[in-house]
Amino acid sequence: MSEWLVLTLAMVAACGVVLIVTLLRHRKTGEDYDASDTPDVIEYMTMMIGVVYAIVLGLAIAGVWEARGAAQEYVRQEAQALHEVSERADAYPDDVRDRIRADVHTYVSHVVTKEWDTMADKGELTDRGRQLLRQVRQDVTDYRPKSDFEAQTYQPLIDAVAAADDARSSRADSTGATMPGVVWFGLVIGGLITIGMIFALQIRRTPRELILAGIFSALFAFLLFLIWDFDSPYSRGVAAGAEPLRELLAQLGG
Repeated sequence: MSEWLVLTLAMVAACGVVLIVTLLRHRKTGEDYDASDTPDVIEYMTMMIGVVYAIVLGLAIAGVWEARGAAQEYVRQEAQALHEVSERADAYPDDVRDRIRADVHTYVSHVVTKEWDTMADKGELTDRGRQLLRQVRQDVTDYRPKSDFEAQTYQPLIDAVAAADDARSSRADSTGATMPGVVWFGLVIGGLITIGMIFALQIRRTPRELILAGIFSALFAFLLFLIWDFDSPYSRGVAAGAEPLRELLAQLGG
């Protein structure tokens, strides 16, 4: 099922529940029901609950957005480090240079074509990808520089491979959900309480109030969906992409 279809159904369901409960509640009230008779303390509590929940909701959105940005940055760092490995290998003899570049190409190709799907579907990296990166490291560390020029290139190459490995590890740590279950519990319960306070304000059945109640509940459904969509940076609708690695693969010859 499409994620946008899920969002649409969630928003429609949220609106429908609020409107149905409002209409049923209005039917059960007596003729002498006065909707304007709402104690000031209830209005104050409703306002405070809404403000507190809005702050929590804003922090949650900022948190998952920051995590998504960090996940995308890990991909960029990994691609940049591997690009440095490929370029700095030019200082080595042709056979060593070609071997390093070929292994970098194999690793990047595997990440883009296979590991990325595994990461999105299962939330984990592949053992094959780890082996291929280890091979790149071995290519770099096994060579013994034969001149001062090659010696000056050796340590930067080691550092670049280490940076790629570190970015890969960070990418692995970001594959799963970033929001703890207890936070989700608080967000859902807080949303239900905030929407439920509509009825504490003794909402009437006028078209204007019903429309506002529907929009209010649909907005909450959309914001919770937005948090859920950003919560797993590599696997959902607005996910961090592999574009830096794809660009590197194109530079390496596809």
